[in-house]
Amino acid sequence: MEKRLITFPDGRQVCPLGQGTYQMGHRRGEEIKALQRGIDLGLTLIDTAEMYGTEDLVGEAVRPCRDKAFIVSKVLPSNASYEGTKRACERSLQRLGTDYIDLYLLHWIGRYPFAETVRALVELQQEGKILQWGMSNLDVADMEHILSLPHGTDCAANQVLYNLKGRGIEYDLIPWSEAHRIPVMAYTPLGEGRLRNHKTLIEIARKHHTTPTQIILAWVMRTSNVIAIPKAGSVVHVEENAQSLDIILTEEDLREIDAAFPPPTRKIRLAGW
Repeated sequence: MEKRLITFPDGRQVCPLGQGTYQMGHRRGEEIKALQRGIDLGLTLIDTAEMYGTEDLVGEAVRPCRDKAFIVSKVLPSNASYEGTKRACERSLQRLGTDYIDLYLLHWIGRYPFAETVRALVELQQEGKILQWGMSNLDVADMEHILSLPHGTDCAANQVLYNLKGRGIEYDLIPWSEAHRIPVMAYTPLGEGRLRNHKTLIEIARKHHTTPTQIILAWVMRTSNVIAIPKAGSVVHVEENAQSLDIILTEEDLREIDAAFPPPTRKIRLAGW
């Protein structure tokens, strides 16, 4: 497996392929085995949130190997006041069964001022309860606002929707993030699975002796600053996802993909929550 790594502002590095847990929890035993298999394969970043109801599942999965896992969780906007953020983090720590969260994000924009949430995040980091903090579902203007706040330049990531059908962030958010060395975490990278039957992807997969799923993930991870976090509900899916790290798309592949899924030519409103 090719050893590509994404570097966070504090110098920590992770594989560009992580594991998502949204809408998991229905087949707990199988899902725990899948997350553990992913960690064995180097997919150490596991994404959860207080909204998902999967923090306890993630905690159980990583308990035997906490030192290897990179846990990402999120505070709901409705809880993102100064005091609310701190209380939400404590609840997440308890559900996860851990002393710290590797990366803690504001899930999306709510009614509380960014400055209030960021102040709490900074203090949680200083207390060692979170190692890094970041944002989710923020576009360029809001990310600029975050960076303008005290300690705002410590923002370590931005998690947004990104897939072949939703390429809007390529117009400005990805270049901006690269310039500021802030990793982008791509949720729903497979487009909820609907893209797998596209004839262009099937043909490219055939040339690479692989699957459309693996081609899609390789495409999402083709730049140096994007982490894909597909859902990892079974060992079979995790192993299939992991093999995408070995795929190098050719210039011809990329041209064919652009023809089938055109890149943005103008500013597009950020999709997601």
